[in-house]
Amino acid sequence: MFYIYFILFVLIVLAVYQRCTIATCHSNKRLDGRTAIVTGGTSGIGLEIATDFAKRGARVIIAGRFEKKGLEGCNHIIKESGNKEVMFKLLDLSSVQSVRKFADEINKSEEKLYILVNNAGVCMAEEYITEDDMSFTMQTNYFGPFILTLLLIPLLKNTGRISEPSRIVNVTSQAHFIGKMDFRKLNDIQYWTSFQIYANSKLCLTLFTRELTKKLKWSNVVVNNADPGYVATFIIKVHNPILKFIQYLLVQVTQVFIVKSPRVGAQTAIHVALDDDAGAVSGEMFYNCKLSKAAAMAYDEDLAKKLWDESIKLVKLEREEVIKV
Repeated sequence: MFYIYFILFVLIVLAVYQRCTIATCHSNKRLDGRTAIVTGGTSGIGLEIATDFAKRGARVIIAGRFEKKGLEGCNHIIKESGNKEVMFKLLDLSSVQSVRKFADEINKSEEKLYILVNNAGVCMAEEYITEDDMSFTMQTNYFGPFILTLLLIPLLKNTGRISEPSRIVNVTSQAHFIGKMDFRKLNDIQYWTSFQIYANSKLCLTLFTRELTKKLKWSNVVVNNADPGYVATFIIKVHNPILKFIQYLLVQVTQVFIVKSPRVGAQTAIHVALDDDAGAVSGEMFYNCKLSKAAAMAYDEDLAKKLWDESIKLVKLEREEVIKV
């Protein structure tokens, strides 16, 4: 009975904490005529972010791995916002080839890009080594966004202005606080547990934000981290029908009583993408729509530089592509 009471106590404390720290983006900024990309914008937090942008008049491109889900997401956003300037594009972040194809299409079709939200991610997914010799989770959560961002930097640079810089929002996680770095085992799926790989990928994304900020120092592009906190979504993929039903019930219940709903969880990323004060800083962490602190390791400049160099090798970026950053 002691353990049951303890668990209930922890859940109550978590619920109270979440309710007391819920924040909302109060920016009234319009995005009419401005293009925004939201990866993973077909469901969960990403769908809420994309819907918010569409309501503000943006031309929204949502990217994801599944066309059916993407088209359903587009229809939902159009219905909710009344904005028909919403489209879906296929993007598999666990494939360098897919990322390159997506980036090439965007660079050819879009004259400007005001906002890039790297939101897509997986947690405790069925782990395997991809065709690019990387961990599926690491590539989806970090290496994919890494190369995608760098390939879109020229477009973001050409769009941003001193008075209104283009913005990159990297959606990280509380899990980055327990992330670990071992360059010899970055993609070793036998060495790490599934959740540890997830935590490592989010730490890498946070380090990437810091190093990219240094590279973009004299440009009109800012990049910041958005930590949504504990959100009830379906990021953890369950395939067993019974477990999937249980997961569905837990998500519905917890987002009412314990953790954040996707709409609430999306607020910090929206804040980072729109708020004037958030646009005045770069390389920072935001939590509950406020400037916050990342894990101490995220501020290790030598570690961030080493990860940058290693990442360029692993995704096989060409020298001329790196120079453009």
